[in-house]
Amino acid sequence: MTQSPNPSNMGNFLTIWVGKLVSTIGSNMSNFAIAIWAWEITGKATTLTLVGFFSLLPGIAIAAISGVIIDRFNRKLLMMVGDTVAVLTTITMMLLYLTNHLEIWHLYIASALVGTFNQFQSLAYSATVSLLVPKQHYTRASSLEFLSSYGSNIVAPALAGYLYQVIGLLGIWLIDISTFAIAMTSLLLTRIPQLSPTDADETPTKIWQNLGFGFRYILERKSLIALLIVTSVFWFAHDVGDSLYTPMILARTDNNTVILGSLAAAAGFGGVTGAIIISTWGGFKKKINGVLLGMIGAGLSKIIFGLARTPWIWIPTQFCSSFNFPFNGSSESAIWLAKVAPNIQGRVFAAYTLILQSGSAVAHLIAGPLADKIFAPALTASNSRAGTLTTIFGTGAGAGIALLYVICAVCMLVIGCAGFYIRQLRDIERILPDHDTEYAQILGEK
Repeated sequence: MTQSPNPSNMGNFLTIWVGKLVSTIGSNMSNFAIAIWAWEITGKATTLTLVGFFSLLPGIAIAAISGVIIDRFNRKLLMMVGDTVAVLTTITMMLLYLTNHLEIWHLYIASALVGTFNQFQSLAYSATVSLLVPKQHYTRASSLEFLSSYGSNIVAPALAGYLYQVIGLLGIWLIDISTFAIAMTSLLLTRIPQLSPTDADETPTKIWQNLGFGFRYILERKSLIALLIVTSVFWFAHDVGDSLYTPMILARTDNNTVILGSLAAAAGFGGVTGAIIISTWGGFKKKINGVLLGMIGAGLSKIIFGLARTPWIWIPTQFCSSFNFPFNGSSESAIWLAKVAPNIQGRVFAAYTLILQSGSAVAHLIAGPLADKIFAPALTASNSRAGTLTTIFGTGAGAGIALLYVICAVCMLVIGCAGFYIRQLRDIERILPDHDTEYAQILGEK
């Protein structure tokens, strides 16, 4: 029989969340500074998009086994291992930089290594939420994750953009290392309930037979299939455009890191505002409305952002774009947490993550070559066939990237609108019972 966790308060969850927030600020500062350094050296969008690709690739390879590990082993320890590997990787890169041996390919290896252990850390964190947080607060807890992510965007890029000129990449790495220590301390101070061996493997099958469990669970539920397909297509379109965001802005502003940092801060304010609202409000009663309306709002905002050429339009539209993602993401997370029992969340979430990360990896892999080889050359002053497009987007590398960015944003908008016409998705909360309701029904039948 499966035991249900009995979360009495959110104290432990909030302690972990605060440590994660501080660590995310440090990591985002490092990522921002590394992106600037790489762009200054190569001037190619492909260089930056490949960093994202290699960070996702290992996670795809281990996604199935990682879900089984999350359901079987100490989730707190797995989160600590993820932080440890990340800080050791940062120290290694710092030493390479100090000895003038740091090269672009080192970034790819580092991204792959950190991405591998981030897979375990992220899944362990996601599967821990329902062990610490009462069901009625799932949306609020999920919104705090967006508050952490976007809150770090207020501080990290603006601070890194300034400090990059003052203390350089080395100084920013030292700040990043100190934030990892805070995250580790927050984990050491908290107690995370552990599922019993029976809970962690509810059938006596071997690990290799369990690898496909998450996929089978989703495939047996048409509404979850619909949610997964719409979400994965939306994020594929988003990630193609988002992976080109930094090179687009740097190309259009002559490598102005202050503007880039200001836009990231605007995104942070938008995300934090959305997260605070949904955390205070509690979210839509019908969660799927939050998912789809968030997609529509983000798509509309990004269309305007891509069409613009000035910070005076970029800043408010970036705020509006990021404002929508906490509504989308927290609502979707609340659906998954409510529909999937805690003892199998590791395997089901691993299957979910595998699909999304595979799409994201492909998006990062094709975005750079599309921008550098097709769209940037297409919108040049010498190309008379571009016609109206050059009038709308201008000419040069930034113009071609902006065109691709807008195409992706239009796709995001269309996907969100289409979701309301898919019955299995639109009525997912009515069609598919919550995991505790389903379990109670089984007990009643017995």
